[in-house]
Amino acid sequence: MKSMRLGMAAMLVALTAIGAAIKVPAVVGSVALDAFPALLAAVLLGGYGGAAVAAIGHLLSALLGGMPLGPLHLLIAVEMALLAFIFSSLYQRGRHWLAGILFVLGNAFAAPLPFIFIMGQAFYLAIVPSLFIGSVINAVIAYIAIPRLVKLVGPAMTKAGAEQ
Repeated sequence: MKSMRLGMAAMLVALTAIGAAIKVPAVVGSVALDAFPALLAAVLLGGYGGAAVAAIGHLLSALLGGMPLGPLHLLIAVEMALLAFIFSSLYQRGRHWLAGILFVLGNAFAAPLPFIFIMGQAFYLAIVPSLFIGSVINAVIAYIAIPRLVKLVGPAMTKAGAEQ
């Protein structure tokens, strides 16, 4: 079961690299479709797996975007991990829509708040629309894929766990 979960995590991290290459027009080049694999991981692997995929996914996206915010991307990676963990917690409790809404609002409005103090209010106001659009697109893709993947992968993970 551990090898199957690790393989699933690796596959979802690889998917973040693909999503990271699909950019949403923004002031900063790291807004991309890299979050939906983290949301998939949050449901399929739990909060910690989702958090790991979210953090690694953001760092890959930032790297592909040229690391425009430098070491501040580490802060964003931690924020993404926290958002994926919260998403997982709410989703696993059956609060599916609340999980998605909080992810979008957290990613678009709350996560960039520290940048008001670091880069100014103008940067915050410039980045929020792109983050909102990117967050909604990532959430929609995740919500389309999650039920299908749970049907496909859920039984295989349960079977692998029973064989150990």
